Amino acid sequence: MEALRQIEEWDCGFAAAAVVAPSGVVATHGDGDRAVSWASVTKLLSAYAGLLAAEEGILDLDEPAGPPGATVRHLLAHASGLPFEGSVPIGRPGERRIYSNTGIEVFADHLARRAGIAFADYLHEGVLAPLGLAGALAGSPAESFHGSLADLTRFAQELLAPRLIAAETLAEAVSVQFPGLVGVLPGIGRQEPNDWGLGFELRDAKRPHWTGSANSAATFGHFGGSGTFLWVDPERALALAVLTDRVFGDWALAAWPVLSDAVLA
Repeated sequence: MEALRQIEEWDCGFAAAAVVAPSGVVATHGDGDRAVSWASVTKLLSAYAGLLAAEEGILDLDEPAGPPGATVRHLLAHASGLPFEGSVPIGRPGERRIYSNTGIEVFADHLARRAGIAFADYLHEGVLAPLGLAGALAGSPAESFHGSLADLTRFAQELLAPRLIAAETLAEAVSVQFPGLVGVLPGIGRQEPNDWGLGFELRDAKRPHWTGSANSAATFGHFGGSGTFLWVDPERALALAVLTDRVFGDWALAAWPVLSDAVLA
């Protein structure tokens, strides 16, 4: 698609993008095989491992985990009260939407104890290998996956037409968890409400937002601080995957919605 050529103007050392449909990749631009940091897009993979573990009976989304009064669901939905970084809660569970790398790490440790294997191994065996992803988790389950655009498109196709988990499970994961919570969308600002699913950030009626104005309210996904993002618009049955090596900033908030709208147009 001609729209993808916009990434050539982003002043990135590396940029690659792909449009994905349930049947597979529609169009790509850039090196699809170069592995780079996904940064916080990693959280989608980690959350997906949690959904698989819930279906396998390894854990229950509503079992206690993390700070007192919190559950697995709170941790995945950034509603546990844990801060962005650090182990001391700064709020009560279910009180505010506090985006938390620590919360995802605590969730991963909890899953590892329940499964009896390291989280990276469970992620690989349960999600990465079955989907054919060649990348690997090299640190924090909140931000340390390194993979290629080809990996990201395979995951996007799974989110459009799930086969590792039931469609009903994914539908729950991309529905609002703990409705009405106010919070800050990192790099963008305060949102009232700051709706979130189970690991998946939800577009809903958020303004401003990093997706396009043409994206439906049902769009879900995540972006990363390394200039990466993945959104899935189920109403359009389309996903857009982007990897770069440029740190997220104002350039992204200017460029990403324009690209998204061009793709959807």
